[in-house]
Amino acid sequence: MTHLPVDPAMSEPLTSADAMERRLRHIGATRYHSRHPFHHMLHGGKLTKGQVQAWALNRYYYQSSIPIKDAVVLSRFRDRDIRLEWRHRIEDHDGHIGGEGGIERWLKLTDGLGLDRAFVDSGLGILPATRFAVDAYVNFVGVKSPLEAIASSLTELFAPNLHEERIAGMLKHYDFINPSVMTYFQRRLEQAPRDAGFALDFVRQHAQTPEQRQQVCDALTFKTNVLWVQLDALYHAYVSGFPPPGVFRPEGA
Repeated sequence: MTHLPVDPAMSEPLTSADAMERRLRHIGATRYHSRHPFHHMLHGGKLTKGQVQAWALNRYYYQSSIPIKDAVVLSRFRDRDIRLEWRHRIEDHDGHIGGEGGIERWLKLTDGLGLDRAFVDSGLGILPATRFAVDAYVNFVGVKSPLEAIASSLTELFAPNLHEERIAGMLKHYDFINPSVMTYFQRRLEQAPRDAGFALDFVRQHAQTPEQRQQVCDALTFKTNVLWVQLDALYHAYVSGFPPPGVFRPEGA
């Protein structure tokens, strides 16, 4: 019988909020998608322009689904103060009337990479695994407890370092990337820590039993899997060279 390796850092009893936070930070350190080989290639200048296009195209489906996910989370709460706090996340991505948000900033990136905006926005050509993973995340926050819904956003704790690496690496290594198309990541350097701080405080306060703290940790693990599997699919399709039928194929591929 095959046994999974035991990680000592994951065996500490979840008897307090501090123990839970240590577990959460360990999950981020070991499972966040910053560790994925595709990201190492992206930030190290090892991808072709077509491969970067494929990443940006597929990632747009995730980005454009985030405000939908957040609207579902918001709908889970009767507490007005929580809804007010969470609502700004939707505005961060959708923007305000007359003002751009994260989705528009991501489209500036895909514009700069030479992708047709209507094609990007349509969702046509994305990998099946991208759609399945992102849709599973939206479903998760609707069917799990409100505590787990908020906990699943805790990957934001680990996002700023990744954004810093991405900005520096892509500007350094790709002559088809310039600062004007990297504004999404620059803006998230400010937004992600604020969002992560609220979510962490919330789970520390509301996960009051070992069982609830385990649910919080499991929710974060689920979210790291959602992010990781998208990069697995990109690597298999565009690095290993096995794109499934009907998906985006870079010119010359």
